[in-house]
Amino acid sequence: MGYPVIFQIERIYYPVLAVVGVTVNFMAIVILRRGKCGLSKCITRYLVAMSAADLLLVVWNVILNRINNIHFPVTFLFVTPICAIKVVLLAAAIDCSVWFTVAFTFDRYVAICCQKLKPRYCTQQTAVVVLGAVSAVGCLRCIPWYFVFVPSVIIDNVPWFCALTPHYFTSSLWTVYEWIDSFLTPLLPIALILVFNALTVRNIVTANRLRKGLRANSKGENRADPEAENRRKSIILLFALSANFILMWVIYVVHSLTWPVVNYNYTDKNLSNPIYIVQQTGFMLNLLSSCTNTCIYALTQAKFREELKNHA
Repeated sequence: MGYPVIFQIERIYYPVLAVVGVTVNFMAIVILRRGKCGLSKCITRYLVAMSAADLLLVVWNVILNRINNIHFPVTFLFVTPICAIKVVLLAAAIDCSVWFTVAFTFDRYVAICCQKLKPRYCTQQTAVVVLGAVSAVGCLRCIPWYFVFVPSVIIDNVPWFCALTPHYFTSSLWTVYEWIDSFLTPLLPIALILVFNALTVRNIVTANRLRKGLRANSKGENRADPEAENRRKSIILLFALSANFILMWVIYVVHSLTWPVVNYNYTDKNLSNPIYIVQQTGFMLNLLSSCTNTCIYALTQAKFREELKNHA
């Protein structure tokens, strides 16, 4: 009897995603750190952090979790303590990847809409503090996941595999924690990104109308307006981020709101179950976002593409 279609797709999809994700994010980190892309140090800090978080997400979740579970069903990574730590690390990587995107979106909102706050907030030092705080909170918040798992079997006094503790299904504390986790990643980030982008776009549209009115009354009304062009590019980037983030996470969000996200390993599953197929499709899409966020913000920049060609 052959494997279900979803499993066959995963066997090919995740190795390809790993190669692409590692390559794209590593190249982005190298090129952005050189500081020759015409971006401010503040923006560069955020983009490098986003790429680093996405790279860790590919390593922990795609390579050491998905690929390992599918192609190497019995390795030391399935020893219960290591398995539980792996879950904590991949959850933290997802958390940082998502919230770094929110932090960068807020930074761009401040830069465009809050001119009085901009000189103090949109700095390299602030970016470092914000990214450090997001990383610390994300890692601490994910530690409780370690205590969700118990061994499935003990062989020669060695605990193997990660099974959910029975208390997970009966404890109101774990139920509340899972709802909080779903709210913080990604429901709240999606809402914040939409709000910040909407406010930023409104500010840009209003500013462009004022500039058109002023230029219409000046002698240079037919000349190109570089400021308006820069604002137009900002709108495109902001909409691209919002669309990408929401599309990559929408299936995961719907699933997490209607069914507990409890399938981490490839054992004891009905691989043809529609709920399982929806869950795995959601995982594939939100992991794909680890390859697209940096592309949207960096690869669309002409100087970044030029640096990429020079070092290809």
